[in-house]
Amino acid sequence: MPPPSYRIDLRPCIPVRCGKHIEYVGLRDLLADAHRIDDLALPLPPAQSALYRLLTAICAPITELDDPDQHIKDWLEHRTELLRRTDGFDTDAVHAYFDADPDAFDLFHPVRPWWQDAALALQCSKRSGINSLVYGRAAGRNLVWFNPRHTDTDPQPVPAREALWNLLAYHYYGPSGRATARTVGSVSSGQLQAGPLRSTVSFHPRGRTLYETLLLHQVPYRGDDQAPGSDACPWEQPAADPLQTPPEVTWPRRLLTGRSRHAALLVPDASGEHVTDAYLTWATQHPPLEATDPYLVYDINPAAAAERRRSPRRADADYAKFRALSALALAGDEHRPGCRPEAFTTINSLPEDTRASLRVWVCGFDQEGQVNNRIWYTSLTPPIWPLAQENDPVKASRIVECCAAAETLGAALRQAADQAWKDTGLTRRTAAPPRKGGGKRDASLWAGQALADYWPRAEQAFWQLVDDTRPAYGVFAAAAITALSETTRDALNRLPKAGPALARAVQSLRRAGTAPHDTLRPTGGPHAQP
Repeated sequence: MPPPSYRIDLRPCIPVRCGKHIEYVGLRDLLADAHRIDDLALPLPPAQSALYRLLTAICAPITELDDPDQHIKDWLEHRTELLRRTDGFDTDAVHAYFDADPDAFDLFHPVRPWWQDAALALQCSKRSGINSLVYGRAAGRNLVWFNPRHTDTDPQPVPAREALWNLLAYHYYGPSGRATARTVGSVSSGQLQAGPLRSTVSFHPRGRTLYETLLLHQVPYRGDDQAPGSDACPWEQPAADPLQTPPEVTWPRRLLTGRSRHAALLVPDASGEHVTDAYLTWATQHPPLEATDPYLVYDINPAAAAERRRSPRRADADYAKFRALSALALAGDEHRPGCRPEAFTTINSLPEDTRASLRVWVCGFDQEGQVNNRIWYTSLTPPIWPLAQENDPVKASRIVECCAAAETLGAALRQAADQAWKDTGLTRRTAAPPRKGGGKRDASLWAGQALADYWPRAEQAFWQLVDDTRPAYGVFAAAAITALSETTRDALNRLPKAGPALARAVQSLRRAGTAPHDTLRPTGGPHAQP
């Protein structure tokens, strides 16, 4: 019986959306027919975010947009020519890429399994269990109620294509902390570093077709001289030596696919249709190399140490999704934090019809540093060009002002609700653990409930404010006061100290709602005081 094989370039393993239908295709057909495909349709959003990066890396050589010596003007003109094509990618170039090394795309190749390390079968002390790979299944310290149908005591095989999706997510969003021990030479360790996208939120340009989307993902090279032939994806070269210092991050392939901190090896069944187990461990013990992901927003904290001053914006499922527009509306400025990801810095060079229809798919994965995954979330913006600073600077500034006001009042609401909770004499807190790198989640029950009520109100107010001139801080203060009022209505009648405590909270929100040049005083709910 031949060994199991699963060629991801040929097997229908990637779900795509064509009109109202979902189809499954291999990587070859996906790229050859990209101009007839609307978009990817993976049911695991972090895997889809990872796949966008992977496909962008593959498309760079296929389209000849991967020449670091090409002048920026020539690069932009070439991409514009490609965007104006109606027949998609050059199919000969697509097949030539995969035909150059077809074994490299076999998920279960005995020597070079795709984006895996066959040596783990000998270097790992034991297998990790299939549940450790599949997002949503209980494994180790993961929450068992996240998917109660799967437990450590009865791990079920997963279809090969679903194992592929989870492998993608593992390389980009994998945890830090303890993992299966791996011994290489004299080094033995079971310690992991977090994946390069863990706990982040990605902003992906989306066009009218997948072909257009992948061209919009391309970013011109702006770095120093790069050695010819130095850039490669992991499956385009021999398995890396885990003890050696990782090579420098090169553009575009190593930048997009070569920064994983994790190593994996899938264990298939005899047919190759399912994965029954996996080895999951570290790929390197060296510190990560500095790199700027072109689909992330970077925030700057001037008070932090130099090595931690610039960091990717964290995913936070507690906040409303309209906040994404703040990062997209303003043109890039190296002195201003939180502006567009690099993928959007060439928006002005796009053909007019492409620019007018450009939307953004937002994918955040709210995770703890080790093990636990809180929740992932996605959103799709309206076409952003009408809102962009270059097209409408007044509206862009308004969007940024409204987002800032919404966040300011959200923080003020949390603080006010916390203080009112304490002043009322209540001591029970929510049981969520501290959040590494993002402050504590142990807010009072009032704060958590009020914020859950506030953000939907804030989103509704945001879309109204974008097109009118009312002072934004006052409107969001009114939304915060209403949210607090609704949350604490019952407590006002039950708790003797609640009335004065909540009146002080409302006054603090009113003060927060008066920004410079913002004289509108919000009117609140039943707790509002004159």
